[in-house]
Amino acid sequence: MKNLLAAVLSASVLLTACDRQPYVEHKVSLEKKADDCAGVQLAFRLNSNFGGERYEFEKCLPATYDKSLIISERRGDTVVVKFGLPGKPYESARYTVALDIDSYPRYDYITIDDETYPIRTSEK
Repeated sequence: MKNLLAAVLSASVLLTACDRQPYVEHKVSLEKKADDCAGVQLAFRLNSNFGGERYEFEKCLPATYDKSLIISERRGDTVVVKFGLPGKPYESARYTVALDIDSYPRYDYITIDDETYPIRTSEK
């Protein structure tokens, strides 16, 4: 009887674990680097680990940017991240952005605003 109960419990845990729905979550930290957008670096860095990916880059944003305006969503094999902008005029500033993405299933592309980048795993 104990073996039957253990088998049923194990099977239900496995079936529940396999029934994952697609999702994407993001966390953002912003560090203001300058009060203007001169010298914004176009490159970005990707660090990947078991908890997701971290993208680090510079971006020109409103000087008093509210990170709650950032949205992320899945579109097929692409994660789309939009940096929403306020509807009124604003002064710009240069920020360093650390964007953490956690998503299931694996994605092959990331679009940040209007730029799309392929994501490839390392061969190392």
